[in-house]
Amino acid sequence: MDLVLNVADHYVLTPYVYPESWAEDGALRQIISLLVLTNLGAAILYLGLGAFSYYFIFDHNLMKHPHFLENQVQREIKYAMTSLPWISIPTVALFFAEVRGYSKLYDNVSDSPLGWPGLFLSMISFLFFTDMCIYWIHRFLHHKLIYKMFHKPHHIWKITTPFASHAFHPVDGFLQGLPYHIYPFLFPLHKLLYLALYVFVNIWTISIHDGDYRVPAGLTGVINGSAHHTDHHLFFDYNYGQYFTLWDRLGGSYRHPSALMGKGPMELVRKLQAEGKLGKQEVNGHAQRKEE
Repeated sequence: MDLVLNVADHYVLTPYVYPESWAEDGALRQIISLLVLTNLGAAILYLGLGAFSYYFIFDHNLMKHPHFLENQVQREIKYAMTSLPWISIPTVALFFAEVRGYSKLYDNVSDSPLGWPGLFLSMISFLFFTDMCIYWIHRFLHHKLIYKMFHKPHHIWKITTPFASHAFHPVDGFLQGLPYHIYPFLFPLHKLLYLALYVFVNIWTISIHDGDYRVPAGLTGVINGSAHHTDHHLFFDYNYGQYFTLWDRLGGSYRHPSALMGKGPMELVRKLQAEGKLGKQEVNGHAQRKEE
């Protein structure tokens, strides 16, 4: 995060925002700057990537599904945007520790213990480490003693849109994001790769909520895609994983996606349309009548 902070200091904060007397390495200044940058970055990633996915990938016919809530998109966005500032507070504490040099992040490939191969291996280990951690955190959040307090708000969305991706309770959102932030305190990681992986994580989180159930042939049993995660929202006790199905298989919680067996949400929509049970629908702001 210090790369982002340095760029912001150089081009915006030092010349235009802070007084000359306030040193760039001042702790309070860094904390304030990180709070602003983290909230701004999170909002841009969420709204920008979410909007792109919503308008160009998401199948708006899913909004005709009986489980799709009234004004759901607006509710998802509102919930996410009110949660993100709270999530940012403990997140900034970790970013601050990074900026102050307490992590194992490094600037140059030559600083990697294994050079370029180490760069590749750190990317793979990041994905497998965070996938493992998120699986167990996610499963923990489903425990009956805490589910209603923290994770249930995310399960209001049975048929999700890309904007449901970050519509978490703040505690839920922080806990599921924690593995991304603790990885560089445990293992060496290039700073630019860390930023790239952070963006990738946001893209992936949106993608598993985007209603695009296509999975490349041969990877359906390996990759945890939107079809898998949709069944998690619909059937609750399955497919807790983030990227892969490995830990769901090891933990006995894997479910082959209903959408890939012709039994998914769109099949129900088509069935109701064929039976004439879907009347005039409001989809993406436009009134649409049932298909004949």
